[in-house]
Amino acid sequence: MGNHATVTEKSSNEQAVSSIHDEVIGHGNSPAAWTCVLIMIVGSIVSGIGFVMASHLVFWGGVVVMFIGLIVGWIMKKAGYGVDGAKLLNSGH
Repeated sequence: MGNHATVTEKSSNEQAVSSIHDEVIGHGNSPAAWTCVLIMIVGSIVSGIGFVMASHLVFWGGVVVMFIGLIVGWIMKKAGYGVDGAKLLNSGH
C-alpha cells in the first residue's frame, strides 16, 4: 500500500503541472524591452571599445548610454509599450 498513486491522482497532478506552463509570461517581448536592450547593447559596445582603447571618456560614455537605455525602457513601459501595455492590447503583438 505504500507509495502507489492511482491513475486519477497521476492525471490530476499532470494537469496541474501542465496548467502552470500554459500561461504566456511574455519575458519582455515588447517594444519597450527591445528598445531598452538595443540601446544598452550599443552602450556596452562603446564601453568595450573605450576599455580596449584605455579611454576613460569613451568607457564612461558607454556606461551613460546603458543607463539611458534603462531609463528609456522604463519610460516606454510607463507609456504603454511594455508587456500587456495599453498601446499593445489590440495590435496583435
